[in-house]
Amino acid sequence: MRIHGKVIIVTGGSNGIGRALCQKFAAEGARAVVVADIDREAGLKVAAEIKDTPGGFAHCNVAREKDVHNLVDSITDACGQVDIFCSNAGIGTGRDENTPDADWQRSWEVNVMAHIYAARAVLPQMLKRKEGYLVNTISAAGLLTQIGSAPYSVTKHAALSFAEWLSITYGDQGIRVSALCPMGVRTNMLAQAEADGASGVLLMDTAIEPAQVADEVVKTMQEEKFLILPHHEVAGFFLNKASDYDRWLKGMRRLREKAHTLKS
Repeated sequence: MRIHGKVIIVTGGSNGIGRALCQKFAAEGARAVVVADIDREAGLKVAAEIKDTPGGFAHCNVAREKDVHNLVDSITDACGQVDIFCSNAGIGTGRDENTPDADWQRSWEVNVMAHIYAARAVLPQMLKRKEGYLVNTISAAGLLTQIGSAPYSVTKHAALSFAEWLSITYGDQGIRVSALCPMGVRTNMLAQAEADGASGVLLMDTAIEPAQVADEVVKTMQEEKFLILPHHEVAGFFLNKASDYDRWLKGMRRLREKAHTLKS
């Protein structure tokens, strides 16, 4: 799918990967780019950065289904349809099984249910047209794991599973689905992870800029492939995991120990 002339919603559009996606889509000639976020101040700044492209800012808490439905309905009313929905908002919180239930629940709502709410809201019109694109920002953690954060790893695995299901179920009805699975990206979330735990220290070594991620998203969307891998080495890591699970687990335990040594 080409970006030119398309109406696009990007949740979590005010910072990091979301901001880069909004800028890239605008540069590619999208008809409208909607910066959707819970952070009004930052979202308005991004909308101002791409002011030559219609769409603007829309306040949306992706953990609330009503907000997501209202977002899709309002943009459909204004622009006629939604061609591409980038379900990009996500959070990283918690460490292990003892993470408070409230943090587990919030991770579930933002990292998983937000994708489900987006699909419920936008799929009916896309299926009617027999055309549409869902881009779900997940993480390499969904294919591999996240050392140091059980809630992040678990919810990202679930998010990947849902994206797979969407592609299998609706791929023959004109719906394209891509799962964006980067490793470290130089965003506020990665900076916080570096400060809080060992996993962020490891990811900083190979971290890339959000603009590089956005470039890879557009390239992969043009090819209509499922996996978007800005870090191409992730494909090899995933193959190693599938080929010898026990060996991969042992390797990840060694990597965890290395991370803790570096952090200390």
